[in-house]
Amino acid sequence: MELSKNFTPAAAEGKWYQHWMDKGYFRSKPDNRPPFTIVIPPPNVTGVLHMGHTLNETVQDILVRRARMSGYNTCWVPGSDHASIATEAKVVNMLKTEKGIEKSQLTREEFLKYAFEWKDKYGGIIYNQIKKLGCSCDWDRVTFTMDDHYYQAVIKVFVDLYGKGLIYRGARMINWDPKAKTALSDEEVQYKDINGKLYHVQYAITDSENNLTGESITIATQRPETIMGDTAICVNPDDDRYKHLAGHFAIVPLVNRRVPIIFDTYVDKEFGTGALKVTPAHDINDYNLGLKHNLEVVDTLNDDGTLSPAAGVFIGEDRFKARKKVIAALDEQGILVKEQEYTTRLGYSERNPDTVVEPRISTQWFVKMAELAKPALDAVVDGNVKIHPGDRFLATYKYWMENVKDWCISRQLWWGQQIPAFYAPDGTFEVAQNVDTAIAQFKAKGATYTAADLRQDEDCLDTWFSSWLWPMEVFNGISQPDNEEINYYYPTNVLVTGQDIIFFWVARMIMAGQEYRNEKPFSDVYFTGMVRDKQGRKMSKQLGNSPDLLELIDKYGADAVRYGIMISSPAGNDLLFDDAALELGSKFSNKIWNALKLVKMWEANTAGDANAAVDHFAVRWFESRLNEVKVQLAEEFADFKLNEALKTVRSLIWDDFCSWYLEWVKPGFEQPCDAGIYAKTVYFFEELMQLLHPFMPFVTEEVYQLLKERAAGDDLIIRQYSAPGTIDANMLAEGELAKEVITSIRDSRNKHQIKPKEEIVLHIDTLQEAAFKQIEGMLSKQVNAKAINYTKEPVAGCITLVVQKDKFYLGTETVVNTTAQKEELEKDLAYLQGFLVSVEKKLSNEKFVQNAKPEAVEIERNKKKDAEAKIAAITESLKSL
Repeated sequence: MELSKNFTPAAAEGKWYQHWMDKGYFRSKPDNRPPFTIVIPPPNVTGVLHMGHTLNETVQDILVRRARMSGYNTCWVPGSDHASIATEAKVVNMLKTEKGIEKSQLTREEFLKYAFEWKDKYGGIIYNQIKKLGCSCDWDRVTFTMDDHYYQAVIKVFVDLYGKGLIYRGARMINWDPKAKTALSDEEVQYKDINGKLYHVQYAITDSENNLTGESITIATQRPETIMGDTAICVNPDDDRYKHLAGHFAIVPLVNRRVPIIFDTYVDKEFGTGALKVTPAHDINDYNLGLKHNLEVVDTLNDDGTLSPAAGVFIGEDRFKARKKVIAALDEQGILVKEQEYTTRLGYSERNPDTVVEPRISTQWFVKMAELAKPALDAVVDGNVKIHPGDRFLATYKYWMENVKDWCISRQLWWGQQIPAFYAPDGTFEVAQNVDTAIAQFKAKGATYTAADLRQDEDCLDTWFSSWLWPMEVFNGISQPDNEEINYYYPTNVLVTGQDIIFFWVARMIMAGQEYRNEKPFSDVYFTGMVRDKQGRKMSKQLGNSPDLLELIDKYGADAVRYGIMISSPAGNDLLFDDAALELGSKFSNKIWNALKLVKMWEANTAGDANAAVDHFAVRWFESRLNEVKVQLAEEFADFKLNEALKTVRSLIWDDFCSWYLEWVKPGFEQPCDAGIYAKTVYFFEELMQLLHPFMPFVTEEVYQLLKERAAGDDLIIRQYSAPGTIDANMLAEGELAKEVITSIRDSRNKHQIKPKEEIVLHIDTLQEAAFKQIEGMLSKQVNAKAINYTKEPVAGCITLVVQKDKFYLGTETVVNTTAQKEELEKDLAYLQGFLVSVEKKLSNEKFVQNAKPEAVEIERNKKKDAEAKIAAITESLKSL
């Protein structure tokens, strides 16, 4: 068949993905092979995949494809997360803009119907993108965190932890998202440094009998809109400025509430005015002071961030608009002393990045984390779960786990698992799997109720409370704890995820796994970096700097997208995404395609026995080089250095195979190709496509199938890796010498303007004549030498060059410019002399010699010997000029 000019990704991608699907290569059932299991970090059903997902999914597919070709029963479970806050916000917005419906007009059941319709629409889009990228997921196992079995598993765990005393309900200071109108966990708050203002405000002082004393006390606040919730003024008991105010009161501006002046060492005498307004409803530290001093709590904010009736003024105004009005009113009354520029940190909602989080006292459900955290901490510290790269994230993980706070798990939303707490009319409640069980539990305590009497808690559970069960419940490990699949596939092998959810998800999955399987959920955690644009900005929809994945695939091909994002991405490090990397991936595909076309040209014109032993230098060299890379790749994959592994394979294919091997074995003009060499070349090509396949599956499968006729079922995706063969170190060294000699002679020809067609006579002064005799034919062809001679004396009238310890003399009809030659050799000599000085300096350093590894010292000594030999060779060559 006639091959196209370039590789056409679109033609290969759909064809091969469907073929793999039809053959069932992605499906997995328990068998006698060792399992290799990965569960996908479930993307949210709120839209389309971004470049972070692209990196994540590509890494997983690389690991899965390599494991499949290494004899493992691979199982990659796909799925998606219901994402309570984000999805509910999207659905609410869709209902309002497209249908003119407010959430408040719907029942819970009606709203959930719309939410599931949203999930079906956008979940399908996400799965299609994952397929287009070439991901070999087991699509029979798609799991959603609101599937019936998954829903019941989450409820089961809630009931169990409540029964163990690890879940409780209580009023606590929590983080509140006024836009989503829900509580958040501490990990869902993102802090930003901003420029704000401190407002200095005077409070009038009264004595114990409520008489104005004529004095005032000045406080400094960043949030004047909370003044109406003040219930005390606090000063340090050691602050001489305020000791006389013991037993006195202050009048809260605008609302004229009398509040006590209290004393506590919590207040820093040196900060601001040394006096602190205490607003227990709106600050965690104030809340703790309030508990200590038994202060009243006045909540001046509604759940949407507007001022509540308790504020007394500006009721219904947005908190930030109210701030401006409060400042104006204070100024009008003459009690706004000054405004001061101030840098502070503000918490923003992780799900609504433009929304400032409000500290708020609220009755919520919490998980006690300390007891759950201990086994999960030990699992990582002891190395049972390995983190990659561990040097960067282990300390962070350890710090968080040792200082973990209780987890607020209730959300004031409908999209999610509804909290299984059932309330009686008198306010008592029972936590139960369902209402019938709750009725039975009430009855056991002497209270008789019907289902109609009971009200289920309106709140739903935090999304992460469902996704922390993901590695187990995708195999029904919670709902059916001892089934065949959970026992076979769990623990999974590798979790690939972003470093930003190490606490949201990774730590909690380890906790859940230890609690419910008494086993880690995965053996290794591979953290990908953050994908940023060329300016270093995080890619986001808000900035409009995140490209559309499908458009990139249409333009460059899936292989090029995978190549581009992986070649830029060392483990754990952020990567700057640039289309130029995808362009390189496309060029790499075409390089392979052109190599295929070259090899196919030889196919029709071969001579000799294809099964004859091949003793060609290039074949022997490349076989050793291939085996060397196989060993290197095994080490790089074991260390999760996937970026380096891709570079290793690319260099082997582009440099060693395409640029050198094919040139060395290429038959002469109109000459047949040796059948034995051709057979070996096809074999090498197959092996290379197999090594590259995990990274670039489509072009490799296409090339593999075109190399020769295949039997049914002979597909690259399931071709098993062979063990590395013998690595001949001498042959590898000779190959490197040959490459260096050929490159140097070619460069010298160019510098001296020797035309490509002009033949030279090559004279070699070497101590390794036998090695050069092995490659004479190849060397002659590569440098266009009509004869190769060996000499121990300088050859007059020739171009002289030194490669390693050998001297070469190029005889040519072109007139040799000895002055230019001399300048070039003197330049090389000066460099080597400087290099030798630096090496000798290092070896004369006693600390280096004593403390460095012996092999490092030996490397430096070999550098010294090589430099001395080259200097001697160049010096002798200069004498001959």
